[in-house]
Amino acid sequence: METKNSIVTVAARPEPFTIDLRRAAVLVIDMQNDFCSPGGGFDRAGIPIGAVRSTIPFISTVLTAARKLGVQIAYLKMEHQPDLSDLGGPNHPQQIKHAFMSVGNRVVAPDGREGRVLVKDTWNTEIVPELAPQPGDVVISKNRYSGFYETSLDAYLREWGVKDLVFTGCTTSVCVESTLRDAMFRGYRCLLLSDCVAEPLGATESRTNHEASILVIEKLFGWIASSRDFLEAVNARSE
Repeated sequence: METKNSIVTVAARPEPFTIDLRRAAVLVIDMQNDFCSPGGGFDRAGIPIGAVRSTIPFISTVLTAARKLGVQIAYLKMEHQPDLSDLGGPNHPQQIKHAFMSVGNRVVAPDGREGRVLVKDTWNTEIVPELAPQPGDVVISKNRYSGFYETSLDAYLREWGVKDLVFTGCTTSVCVESTLRDAMFRGYRCLLLSDCVAEPLGATESRTNHEASILVIEKLFGWIASSRDFLEAVNARSE
């Protein structure tokens, strides 16, 4: 990537977001089978996955552009050890609040393999094929909503010299917002691409959890743009 072309300005809210692509990273949060695919944990729990799946082509386009420019990409995956030792004890809120997902249950994946809900090294926690990590990308395991909680994410970002983060993934008001808030607390500037995130919770309410998260992030924690805004800025960088 040429230095003179690395500074771009994205048409964002509440004001334009100027970003140095040499010091930026794209985060792909929890775009895994348990949350995004038929037969995954969400689907088995009766949680609609249509909104999450609708983000896949937009995220794919952003990742393609980022890779061409040499922008770092980090995937986060929500997953637990096979013995569930990192889920917490019977009275731990992590275990209580994930009871609806039946974490650890053995299931048959759509491809016939044995799976286990939110357990690492199974079909359930694999990134969806459309967004499969490529050589040079980093994949980081997490066991809480925030991608910074007891993970190597911050260390990677510091090593890369990253100052600005571009957020994609699911779900908007839970793992995406939790990670974004933690990023802001650590001094990262955060740009969330609104069509690259989705949220099934609150989907039937007058104002969805997705919309509430967009509002609070725009006001207090970061900046909001669309994938189109981001790509237009990137494509215009040499003009």
